[in-house]
Amino acid sequence: MGSPSKYQVPFKLNDPDLLHGESFVHGEWAKAKSGKTFDVVDPGTGQAWIECPTNDGSDVDDAVRSSQEAFEGYRNISPRARAQMLFKWDTLIKENREDIATILVYETGKPRAEAYGEIDYSTGFTWWFAGEAERIQGTVFTPALADRRVFTIKQPLGVTAALVPWNFPIAMILRKASAALAAGCTMIVKPSPETPITVLALAYLAYKAGFPKGALNVLTTDLDKTPELSEALCRHEHIKKVSFTGSTRVGKLVAKICADNLKKVTLELGGNCPVLIFDDASVEQALTATFSLKFRHAGQACITANRIYVQSGIFDSFLERWNAETKKLVVGHGADKTTTMGPVTTPRGIEKALALVQDAKSKGAIVHMGGNKISKDGGYFFEPTVISGVTPDMDIAKEEIFAPVSTFIKFETEDEVVKAANDTSMGLASYCFTKNVDRLWRLFENLEAGMIGLNTGNSSAAESPFGGIKQSGYGKESGKDVAVNEYLITKTGTFTLEGQS
Repeated sequence: MGSPSKYQVPFKLNDPDLLHGESFVHGEWAKAKSGKTFDVVDPGTGQAWIECPTNDGSDVDDAVRSSQEAFEGYRNISPRARAQMLFKWDTLIKENREDIATILVYETGKPRAEAYGEIDYSTGFTWWFAGEAERIQGTVFTPALADRRVFTIKQPLGVTAALVPWNFPIAMILRKASAALAAGCTMIVKPSPETPITVLALAYLAYKAGFPKGALNVLTTDLDKTPELSEALCRHEHIKKVSFTGSTRVGKLVAKICADNLKKVTLELGGNCPVLIFDDASVEQALTATFSLKFRHAGQACITANRIYVQSGIFDSFLERWNAETKKLVVGHGADKTTTMGPVTTPRGIEKALALVQDAKSKGAIVHMGGNKISKDGGYFFEPTVISGVTPDMDIAKEEIFAPVSTFIKFETEDEVVKAANDTSMGLASYCFTKNVDRLWRLFENLEAGMIGLNTGNSSAAESPFGGIKQSGYGKESGKDVAVNEYLITKTGTFTLEGQS
């Protein structure tokens, strides 16, 4: 069971085999060649409870060759067989829901109810892509020349790599790996140093579901070795595609590295997502949806509400109700049943939140509540925060907050607020609330984002294409056809019929 015996593991699992502190390569648990390890910390206490291998560039070749060996056979099995493995994986994840939720709570800090929510949302991907596996089809048609026929076939790219963040580790893996495995590709995952254990549990269950050795490998590493390990994966000759979710800054580096060998890349990067709430909106609908969107996982989501624009006619009353709801939040360890908002996952999150709040205050913003670190049990807790009077020159209006800090901006007209909402280099998601159907359509067309929530704060689902525009990245994950196509090549064949004119 890896190394957990060296630590005080703060929970018990129904199936102890799900808890491993080693990388997963070719169906076996593996240490780093260097022998080095790093600690995984519970954000709710600041205490390390398990260690994992600090893999570096020297560990990459073995893992990639394992995945390449697996690919040579896996690419040729039938789509139905791949679908059956995905369905089995889906079943095993659901059967182990309680244990996976427990691990997730102690890695990310999110409350248990949110951990269940992530699992239930994430298994939508295993289920969806199991169905998509059998719907990969080519074409046959007659071109301009009557004696010719043109046909296309779809083939898997090869070995792929996933570089994933810590905020939704189950969703990130299942969204990427399910599409890759459905297409006939194999995958190597480099999880975030904060959340490797959940990913290792998922890889173990994939192996139990019948995927061949090497089909889904996992290499863990610490923060210092992450750039080296990631670059080695991106540059390896057998890696044909890289899927990255994370910051725009790092995404640009990944794109540059992969460009050297023209590797296919999907990038899901940062967001600075606006919410537009008009006078004619259902206040109840807008409040419920936006509040959940803002404070889920303590505001640590790329699609969270970063800037909340409220029209002047309802601004004061809406803010009053928001403050009242914010006061009801119970901040604590994710394992505590009374907790409704957990800690942020890293100390860096607290440091950034403090800096953003201080900058806003210095430039005239009003802090209605919160804005401070909470000293509690050694964990990384930050007060639920409400700020109004936010202006475009404040850092909090320009940067992705990634903390439980809600910012409010008053507006008068539709044209004004659309211009303000689009005044960002990011374009991941936008949200709007209004009962004017003409306005909804205008906003859908005029807001500059890859995903628009129309009277909803939750627009992500396995059946919907997920991805941004501008500096929020390119490529799509999930959705019909598009996500699987990110892992396929289209090969064209042309032949001439003798005697046909």
